[in-house]
Amino acid sequence: MEHFVDALPNTKFFELETMLDLQSIFVEESQIPTEFLLEEVHQKEYLSNGEMKKWDGETHPVYSPVCVKTADGYKRKLIGTYPICTQAEAMEALDAAVTAYDNGRGKWPTMSVQDRISCVEAFTKKMLEQKDIVVKLIMWEIGKSYADSVKEFDRTVEYIYATIDALKDVDRQSSRFEIEQGIVAQIRRSPLGVVLCMGPFNYPLNETFTTLIPALIMGNTLLFKPPKHGTLLHYPLLSAFRECFPAGVVNTIYGRGHNIVPALMQSGKINVLTLIGSSKVADQLKKLHPKVNRLRAILGLDAKNAAIISDKADLKLAVSETVLGSLSFNGQRCTALKIIFVHRNVVDQFLQLLSEEVAKLKYGMPWEKGVALTPLPEPHKPAYLKEVIDDAIAHGAKVVNENGGQSFESFVYPAVLYPVNEKMKIYREEQFGPVIPVVPFSDLEEPIEYLIESTHGQQVSIFSNDPDELASLIDPLVNQVSRVNINCQCQRGPDTFPFTGRKDSAEGTLSVVDALRSFSIRSLVATKLNENNKNLLNEIVANQDSNFLSTKFIF
Repeated sequence: MEHFVDALPNTKFFELETMLDLQSIFVEESQIPTEFLLEEVHQKEYLSNGEMKKWDGETHPVYSPVCVKTADGYKRKLIGTYPICTQAEAMEALDAAVTAYDNGRGKWPTMSVQDRISCVEAFTKKMLEQKDIVVKLIMWEIGKSYADSVKEFDRTVEYIYATIDALKDVDRQSSRFEIEQGIVAQIRRSPLGVVLCMGPFNYPLNETFTTLIPALIMGNTLLFKPPKHGTLLHYPLLSAFRECFPAGVVNTIYGRGHNIVPALMQSGKINVLTLIGSSKVADQLKKLHPKVNRLRAILGLDAKNAAIISDKADLKLAVSETVLGSLSFNGQRCTALKIIFVHRNVVDQFLQLLSEEVAKLKYGMPWEKGVALTPLPEPHKPAYLKEVIDDAIAHGAKVVNENGGQSFESFVYPAVLYPVNEKMKIYREEQFGPVIPVVPFSDLEEPIEYLIESTHGQQVSIFSNDPDELASLIDPLVNQVSRVNINCQCQRGPDTFPFTGRKDSAEGTLSVVDALRSFSIRSLVATKLNENNKNLLNEIVANQDSNFLSTKFIF
């Protein structure tokens, strides 16, 4: 019987008659549905030290990945501009955050937990008022489908409320005194200081806020740099930050990251670095800090999550989860499945089913109902994906799905590559896009060794219906990655579960509760238990003279 892969053409692309008409998905501006049109947003101000400061300097044009058909060809649609601030404005914002924290004596870090919660609740109400414009900006800035943009906004709001509830629980547990060996103490969590917060472009609202909100609610002050792709969508929220928090608590910084961020780190005034992005960038920034032992880093970094599909797997389920895991938001997720190991006994059937399922995915513009594949926000990404596909072909792989790898302007149709081997870039590099590399294996030791040798260690998905086989994989893999998923794709949620990684994939742990811990430290007030000290503590608590030393119970 002829193998599925052997029946395919030797060339990268299929014959012309099977080529997709990708040009047709990009329409004229007059053809865009009215309800999804966006007026250009030209940001001429930024938030610093409690003021919306005017900016008259250089600005950066924001072009959508959505191209518009014009008489002069296809052009990315201009949707607005934002300030390119300089190192001077960044350092002013840093000084504002340092002053607001005031070595832990500022209004915000000494405020009661209940009052901080009230500020965050007020902000969330104002944030909800901006839902329509923020959702549209997510869609236009990064090409995410409208439906998924709405989900991102809603999930972010849910995360804020879950964070508030979690902090109430933490505070309730802390609202009592503990007595041990003649010492009475109250143990609470205290802020760390000034936080530099930088989020990613793929979830520019949600993943940014999963660090920003817990850092804020724990009493830290913030410098917030929006992602390069996904900057404008934060602009409608700046007034809410200004109105709901004391001056200097939340400050935004704009500009070229390589121009403004190094000086911030070199100042030694940053207490916490939170970055969701590249491990290379994180390493460079940490090295710039002059007092590295005072710097806490909470990092979500690179990942090359693997799926291992045994010959005892439910192939239809494995294919369904592989498509979701590798192509949701075009594969532009750190938790995406980025390399697929399939047992040789079932690989032909798997490839056939996978190609059929990929072909069913709707592709087009972000506003189209049911669309699964959309244009890519990074201008260089189509060229990079072509490079890794060509490299794989040069080392013996084929594009096994019809139309795989075809591209036009900012859109790239998913490519399934097989057989992938260690000579190819795609074997090690995180593609962060719609390319699915499939590696055949005969022995489970092969994918295990891959994960052991990998510099990444976020998650893995294993597909099998044999409990003994699953057990033999679980035990070695939990020591290589932070999460082992059985018969399902890799994912972040639920947000109450720990989200972290080993090796170069993460530092620190994010989840609703873990994030509160990550952005704070346990502090305690203690004294010897005698009559005099007992009276002193009772008087402080009864008079409510201290926000830290308190038995108030938050409902």
